[in-house]
Amino acid sequence: MGVAPLSLHAQPDSAPEALIAQFSPAPPLRIAIAGLVHDHVHGILQRQKKGTIEIAGIAESNKDLAVRYSKQYGFSMDLVFDTVEEMLAKTKPEAVADFNSIFDHLKTVQICAPKGVHVMVEKPLAVSVAHAKEMRDLALKNNIQLLTNYETTWYGTHHRARQYVLEDKKIGDLRKVVFHTGHEGPKEIGVTKEFFDWLTDPVANGAGALTDFGCYGSNLATWFMKGKKPATVSCITQQVKPDIYPKVDDECTIILTYPKTQVIIQASWNWPFGVKNTQLYGKTGYIICEDKNNITYRYEKQEKAAKEVVPENNAPYNDSLSYLTAVLRKEITPQPFDLSALDNNMIVCEILDAAKESAKKGTVVHL
Repeated sequence: MGVAPLSLHAQPDSAPEALIAQFSPAPPLRIAIAGLVHDHVHGILQRQKKGTIEIAGIAESNKDLAVRYSKQYGFSMDLVFDTVEEMLAKTKPEAVADFNSIFDHLKTVQICAPKGVHVMVEKPLAVSVAHAKEMRDLALKNNIQLLTNYETTWYGTHHRARQYVLEDKKIGDLRKVVFHTGHEGPKEIGVTKEFFDWLTDPVANGAGALTDFGCYGSNLATWFMKGKKPATVSCITQQVKPDIYPKVDDECTIILTYPKTQVIIQASWNWPFGVKNTQLYGKTGYIICEDKNNITYRYEKQEKAAKEVVPENNAPYNDSLSYLTAVLRKEITPQPFDLSALDNNMIVCEILDAAKESAKKGTVVHL
């Protein structure tokens, strides 16, 4: 169908506008779930009540966990299978949403791609560049969509800020970008045991806070830099709470350098509260995305900072399942280096691998 100019945000006529697709009613997306051990799965389990998706099946070998969620969300245990292979054979979904450990993303794609089943994984794409390359090759060979979901992808402030920076040139050339991401720690915020067990495992998660929250800044930086790779990656990690997290880092700072821009990613399980904010400093001003709805900015010749409230994005740019549905219905096409796109997330994996190498060796890594 055609693409019509509509606003990315619900906003007054005087506000900036973007182009998005126009949509027609469609049947619910028939989607299956691979794994229940990632606490982000609660979002998709809640979503079925809205009628925009149909959960075709769930692959989870931990039956105690499956029963617990079955009681909580009211789905039948008849939907639950021991393996992804069995689930696909019995339910034939359009797509699979992966809520396993990051290490297990590869296995899900190895099973789904040859069967032509599209996959969306939770951030980051893969536990390593080696895994990511195999996943990419399988996706391209079998012509499936392989998308990555980040909470920050759907923040209206990020889309508004990118428009102001790259299109409207409100702050001049970018010089420094700072990302603050994280929370008090997985144990401190009360994640489930199943989530905690793999999130704090250096194999299953690849690292600790470095992987868990370093990926957000890496993803957004690649988007703001229009797909350019950083020239260098430097990283320092710490174990502030080795009694709680003995196997992985809980404190991480990553520095990316570009020819005229520096990016600082502060990823931590030691914040006093949950935080995800983005600070963009240009040659003539700055824009700070305080959260998903609030921007603070100061431009050239402006005596003091001002604030702007940014509304939620319009569908399908408001959440991962709306976006996935629109992509599979061919109502929108992921653009190169979009936040969910494969090419962006391949670079994210390169950055994270380089960060781990830098932290381990105490050296600057050149990409």
